[in-house]
Amino acid sequence: MAAFLCQVLYFAVKTLKDSGHEHVYNAVEKPLQLAQTAAVLEILHGLIGLVRSPITATLPQIGSRLYVTWGILWSFPQTQTHILVSSLVISWSITEIIRYSFFGLKEAIGFTPSWLLWLRYSTFLLLYPTGITSEVGLIYIALPYIKGSELYSIRMPNKWNFSFDYFYSALLVLGLYVPGMYSRHSSLKFQSFYFLPICLLISNPLYSLINCR
Repeated sequence: MAAFLCQVLYFAVKTLKDSGHEHVYNAVEKPLQLAQTAAVLEILHGLIGLVRSPITATLPQIGSRLYVTWGILWSFPQTQTHILVSSLVISWSITEIIRYSFFGLKEAIGFTPSWLLWLRYSTFLLLYPTGITSEVGLIYIALPYIKGSELYSIRMPNKWNFSFDYFYSALLVLGLYVPGMYSRHSSLKFQSFYFLPICLLISNPLYSLINCR
């Protein structure tokens, strides 16, 4: 998956440089959709115990990315040419390349290099804010198109006697970003500023690299 995301990052940066941000989405649409959709497997792996990542942390992150990928970018093409798409794709790609490389090496050879450990627990200080800002910004930009098109909305009367407004659900998602962002960022800061120094300074470096996550 890390190698696949390297291609996404390469095409995004190359297109941004050669053609401008307006064409980034078209250059990475299919691999981006595949990568973000395949991440659903992480939830399944957590449920059956293949990985130690808690579902409470994995589910909101993957859910929000799926929502932006399919519920915003794919559903409302008007958002696809915005510059925030570039920062979104670059932030997501770098984050996941580091994360998948970290856990992949750990599973394959039993430990990870100290530089990769440092990247795993420090790059979020930049990439998390840029990624979240891009996600929130794209949802906000999509709001007028959501309201105007009434896509995915269900109006009464109907045989189910049920109504649903996608516009207000998007507003709800934006509201949920605030507590979710604070909780996730606090958790990452704790891991970065507490576990990372311990991992790097412990007397037995091989033991620390094997056991620190």
